[in-house]
Amino acid sequence: MISKHGGDIYGLDIKLDFSANLNPLGMPESVVKAASEAVTFSDKYPDPYCRELTKKLSEHEGMIAENIVCGNGADDLIYRIVHALKPRTAIIAKPTFSEYAKALGEVGCTVTELDTDDIPERPNDGADMLILCNPNNPTGKLIPTYTLETICRKCSHNGTVFLCDECFIELYENSENRTAKRFMNDNIIVLKAFTKTYAMAGLRLGYALFGSADLAAKVRSSGQFWSVSAVAQAAGIAALGELEYVAHAQKIISEERKYLSDELVKIGFKVYPSDSNFILFRCEYPLYELLLNEGILIRNCVNYSGLGNGYFRVAVKLHNENEALIQTIEKVTKWQKT
Repeated sequence: MISKHGGDIYGLDIKLDFSANLNPLGMPESVVKAASEAVTFSDKYPDPYCRELTKKLSEHEGMIAENIVCGNGADDLIYRIVHALKPRTAIIAKPTFSEYAKALGEVGCTVTELDTDDIPERPNDGADMLILCNPNNPTGKLIPTYTLETICRKCSHNGTVFLCDECFIELYENSENRTAKRFMNDNIIVLKAFTKTYAMAGLRLGYALFGSADLAAKVRSSGQFWSVSAVAQAAGIAALGELEYVAHAQKIISEERKYLSDELVKIGFKVYPSDSNFILFRCEYPLYELLLNEGILIRNCVNYSGLGNGYFRVAVKLHNENEALIQTIEKVTKWQKT
């Protein structure tokens, strides 16, 4: 069975997981320490309003605390936003993260899928909500700045709530110049997570930045009361101090993304340009199964709307791991050719 998402290593004999797009440096030691120490206090309920974490996020993002909502990962916040606002009609891109359509479907929303290039011309189309991923998953491409500004302006003019998922953006160098936060207005929600930036996938911690305090209040009151554990809150507070760690990761990812892309092209695959810590490519081989037999897990993109057989996504990892992936691909495809 092909997993709907990356990172599903359970029940498999996996040596290298290239299906989950996390910071290749792993979780910072300060985060591990803070999370471990927080376990000691876990006999008490966590702060339901994440006061200390929200204060730190307010300083980190340069936004007032009442416009920030924390959640049990970005996925939790997608569902809370959709259930709180209950859009009747929505537009999403294709291909993109499948949870957007699933969340919208739960509230009976009519969803229109558009090719990414068509969205700047049609973000109003009578839709209550527009959801985009910046950079997009699985293509890895950032929305051009002019396009992003145009979308934000049109959504504001037409009363369309624009949910911009930027969970991968902080692993891109100069990300502060490519975020929808630059064009924040009452209709914009920017979604972020600690998952990718700090390799905290198992701790589940995300947050949303709202241009409107009223929208933030609606979402804050939606979903479970204690949505973020004490351990995740402590880990998040520690992570926000890891500025050099993030800068170092950005540099490594930029270098290794080029290495991986170039090597995949040399092998003969169609590689799509990426701005993120993962790469989408296409090939004629059953690569998912071939690599799985070698203990390497990649993301088979067959179940992404708009893609299909032959599309795969791999994370950008450290150089020795990327070399191992390339060497293994060369080995298994050589067998196929003979």
